[in-house]
Amino acid sequence: MGQRTVIITGGNRGIGLDITRTYVEAGYHVVVGARNAYDLEKEFGDQVTFVKVDVRKESDHVLLTEIALQKTGRIDCYVNNAGFSEWRPIEEIDEAFLDDILNTNLKGAFWGCKAAAKVLGPEGTIINISSIAGKRGSSNNSAYVASKFGMNGLTQSLAKELGPKQIRVLALCPVLISTDGLLDALQSPYAPANGNPEAFISNFAKGNSALLRLPTGREVGNMCVFLASNAASAMTGQCINVDCGVLPQ
Repeated sequence: MGQRTVIITGGNRGIGLDITRTYVEAGYHVVVGARNAYDLEKEFGDQVTFVKVDVRKESDHVLLTEIALQKTGRIDCYVNNAGFSEWRPIEEIDEAFLDDILNTNLKGAFWGCKAAAKVLGPEGTIINISSIAGKRGSSNNSAYVASKFGMNGLTQSLAKELGPKQIRVLALCPVLISTDGLLDALQSPYAPANGNPEAFISNFAKGNSALLRLPTGREVGNMCVFLASNAASAMTGQCINVDCGVLPQ
């Protein structure tokens, strides 16, 4: 059968780009679904297929699976990575903002899971990129936290539902990882960085991490590749922290 294939939403920047790189290095063909390609072809050539999608639309997730099957004839893993964070106190949250963050982070993952469940065979894997915010709340972050708690609940429920088909469903819960998206989000007057994201991240690592550092996007990618492999064949329904010991559980 064809080359091992993974679909990654938001696999064009930030943590998602690191996940894409890691799967390519592991020998996968990667189908990236996002709004912009950001020169993926320049870096990866024909190892990556880019598809312009809006993850808030169920039909776009179906399109990703159709293109992946046309490309290689198989889908081994579906990574729901697309999402964004923004700190806002509840009095500043309006319906448009709440719809955007829930539709992108939670509903986007839901539609990805639904599309993947239709096409994955036994030993297929769904991996949801959640957050440590899906396990504990934080001030001025209620909308994002709610979306990630929802993603963890989705993961646990679908692990039970899809387990009889031998499809495994897992979530990864990274702590703060220094990406352009996070640094931009930390510039918000409501974020905890007080206008200095780099200093905040450094101090957070020193004060909260068992390893006195924070994880990298590549380490998240390594975990994704591991979870999609037969080495993790007994693992499903878990929401695994990738946090250098910030929240030991």
